[in-house]
Amino acid sequence: MKISGFTMGKNALKLYYPMRQSIESILPIVDEFVVALGDCDPDDTTREEIEAIGSDKIRIIDTVWDIEKYPRGMEHAHQTDIAKNHCTGDWLFYLQSDEVVHEKDLQKIRDRCRQLLDEREVEGLLFRYLHFWGDYAHVQDSHCWYRKEIRIVRNDPDIHSWESAQSFRRIPDFDGLNYRKHEGTSKLRVAGVDAEIFHYGWVRPPAVMQDKIKVFSMNHKGREKIEQLIAAHKYDRVFDYGNLGRLTRFKDSHPAVMSGWIGRFDWKHQLRFTGPARTLNPVRSKHDRLRYRIISWIEKYLLFGKRLGEFRNYILLGK
Repeated sequence: MKISGFTMGKNALKLYYPMRQSIESILPIVDEFVVALGDCDPDDTTREEIEAIGSDKIRIIDTVWDIEKYPRGMEHAHQTDIAKNHCTGDWLFYLQSDEVVHEKDLQKIRDRCRQLLDEREVEGLLFRYLHFWGDYAHVQDSHCWYRKEIRIVRNDPDIHSWESAQSFRRIPDFDGLNYRKHEGTSKLRVAGVDAEIFHYGWVRPPAVMQDKIKVFSMNHKGREKIEQLIAAHKYDRVFDYGNLGRLTRFKDSHPAVMSGWIGRFDWKHQLRFTGPARTLNPVRSKHDRLRYRIISWIEKYLLFGKRLGEFRNYILLGK
């Protein structure tokens, strides 16, 4: 059995993605790790960080991003597919560059891959998620945040990254362009794995978080639209994470590879632990909208954690 790791990114270090730590977290259980690295800015040091890992398992594929050809976030899926297509394993383990796996789960993941290797109806493995917010001690678990997602798939050319690379779908006869296609696609049949993905994509210094949101928004809405919002001063203020005191606290351990990265945390004085629960940003987060705040309250206090109409881009098998 062979497992390939893969990821993609552009300006990862400049935008405060722990890409090196992400790669290092699963390097012990993969036979190779493919990185699709975009055309980074001259002041970005992502390549140097990856090369500093010093592993002959890692292969870097140089790419050029084109958000006009792949709008609405689809360049993320396109770049993911580029990395996936260079993988040679039986199972392909995808991590976004802000996702990290705890060392306590590595053997369980490898054992699960081996257990299901010959059960061909299983097309992927489903992981639980921890979405950190603002700092390394609070997580988002409201209605708007997905609790599980596919992160390991079979090496099948008809399986593609989907939409903005959050998940995967089977897309036969794919045209290589429309990663948001629904018609003619199918959800993957997956089995669960007793492991978690630590998602750190919303833990950054507030000023850097605002920069990341601008770049991410350009990838989804186009440069012209975001430049109009910038001109209208919609991105002027430093990002506000809201009242972290209202969020669920995380009290367990983080992956060991994150120790040094977490040690750089120095923006606690810029966070709020009192005041309005919602964020005070001009562009409101989805989980701040009244509708979703009401749904989240009902789920948490009346339904004891059961989700209403939860998004599930997969078919979970009883394996």
